[in-house]
Amino acid sequence: MTPFWLRRALIAATCVGAVLVAGCGSGTIESALQPARFIAFGDGISDVGTPRLTVNDGSINIWSQQLASRYGLPLASSASGGLGFARAHARVTLQPDAVGASAPSLSQQIDAFQAANSIGANDVVLVQGGVSDILVQMAAVLAGTQTEAQMIANVRQAGRDMGAQVSRLVQDGGRFVIVTGSYNLGTSPWATAIGRNAFLADVSRFFNEEMLISIVDLGANVLYIDSFFYYNLVTAAPTNFGLQNSVAIACSSVDPGVGIGIGSGQVSSALCTPGTIVPGIDYAQHVFADRVYFTPAAQRLLGDFAYSRVIERF
Repeated sequence: MTPFWLRRALIAATCVGAVLVAGCGSGTIESALQPARFIAFGDGISDVGTPRLTVNDGSINIWSQQLASRYGLPLASSASGGLGFARAHARVTLQPDAVGASAPSLSQQIDAFQAANSIGANDVVLVQGGVSDILVQMAAVLAGTQTEAQMIANVRQAGRDMGAQVSRLVQDGGRFVIVTGSYNLGTSPWATAIGRNAFLADVSRFFNEEMLISIVDLGANVLYIDSFFYYNLVTAAPTNFGLQNSVAIACSSVDPGVGIGIGSGQVSSALCTPGTIVPGIDYAQHVFADRVYFTPAAQRLLGDFAYSRVIERF
């Protein structure tokens, strides 16, 4: 059971994230925010580069891009001159990344932004993380090189590290910082395949808890988007969100190499296009593209959910 002090901290973090003008739980107001730019940091959930960890169909298929589009603004990868610094497989502060390579960590992404930019008064900063760190830690457990207890400790530390990066962005002038952690990886087809649904649900929650405790005093500038809660709803009842399937994966694009960090010979959405969909499947009706990452439809749902929270808060 979550300790009383931790429940209080999480309630406080949720309250300051949802606060409007009169306080948590009050009525709504019309949003006055007119963003100048969207700046994004994170892992494959947020990477708007090429290829993407979703069905690569040329649509708005990443949640951060969807959120920016609701304001009529672009969000392109920093590799193409934009402000989307998120990179597939990136961890919060550590390397190697989730596939044993050197994707810049969230901390390094912020370094790269700060080297040539500063946060403007009306910039919206998106910060997402946790999935890649959990993939790395779970791989070590499955390989027998660390215990589950060690994994939990490491994931909790990664959550605290992410909180420190959020604080860093606020200190750098961020007035509108939108934060989301790990979705509930216990609901993923990967968790089902390895028989660790309950454990991965716990560690996803632990990451988010530690991050929230770390940013509990930043409510004036930070809004938490609860992707753990939101995707729990989507995966439990996809038909309520215009989808049909939250169990099977839509893509058939097998990567014989390291793929998405869950082992060799696995389906990788980075290789997935409309031409590599499982025969007979309508990927627009599915939640998962591969065993970890979402379809464009599920990504856009999170972007729209984030938009609804942003206009309530700011």
